[in-house]
Amino acid sequence: MMKNGNVRRKIVVKNFSVYPMCLSLTCLLVLSCATTRPKAAEPIPVEMTEISAPTQQNSTKQVLQDLGFHVHEYISIKTPATPSIPDSLLQTNNITENLKEAAWQAFLASASPVAQKIVENYLASPNKEPGGHCLAVSKGRFEKAYKQVYGHSPYQDLPERMASKLHSTKQVFDLLYASASDTDRDWKSLPETYRGKGNAGAIAYAGMGTLIDSTGIWGGQLKPGALMQVWRYKEDYEQVVKGTDVKKLDPYGHSFIFIDYVRDTNNNAIVGLKIADQGFQSYRPLIPRDYDVWWAVNLSI
Repeated sequence: MMKNGNVRRKIVVKNFSVYPMCLSLTCLLVLSCATTRPKAAEPIPVEMTEISAPTQQNSTKQVLQDLGFHVHEYISIKTPATPSIPDSLLQTNNITENLKEAAWQAFLASASPVAQKIVENYLASPNKEPGGHCLAVSKGRFEKAYKQVYGHSPYQDLPERMASKLHSTKQVFDLLYASASDTDRDWKSLPETYRGKGNAGAIAYAGMGTLIDSTGIWGGQLKPGALMQVWRYKEDYEQVVKGTDVKKLDPYGHSFIFIDYVRDTNNNAIVGLKIADQGFQSYRPLIPRDYDVWWAVNLSI
């Protein structure tokens, strides 16, 4: 996915110098997450998989469609101070142990077919931390499971009502999924209710799941396989929803999949979340103070 990054970067820069419209579109994407466990702030490299250099004949819609959510040239990482994690949480990160528990089996059974397949694929995978960008990894896991269940891409089942005067259903889905914030009408034409909520907002808007806020998340409402979008700083989230010039913003967001709750052995209270991502934070459970803003979607498909 990252091969020939330097060559592709030169191509992109050259084209953007000629086509300012394409440059503004590239700056849309604001989700930022590390590809490995946090150590020090590093710039996220340009990811150009399946993106061709724009030509003079490309329309705005075609560029947006080709762009998807892979370009992150202007986004760097503000690595937050890692909260102190109780030893008890770090010692309970063996997800497979829960498979022996009847309660967890019942919990998994209550999830949708696609959600169940996401979790099954993850647990069976020999490489649970593939690296790459969190967006690409979470979306890839969702699309793979969907195809396994229904035999085709989820794009084929997006409702026509999602299309707008400016974008097709696929473009609306991808823009919301990537939280592609900008100050122009492209971003502001999307429904505000679902902006800034990443995978959760896109999937909920498509009618494929139920949106869950932080109260529901930490209140025990999540089901295995739920997709999640979080923001380290509330101010970043609010600016993304409103529409912002990402060149002037350095947001810190993360996209991943919920696997299971971690509970206090004494009172059964929820104290953490076990997640599947590209390896950035899945090495230990997340706790409430990791992020300011939490969104998720329980799949219904």
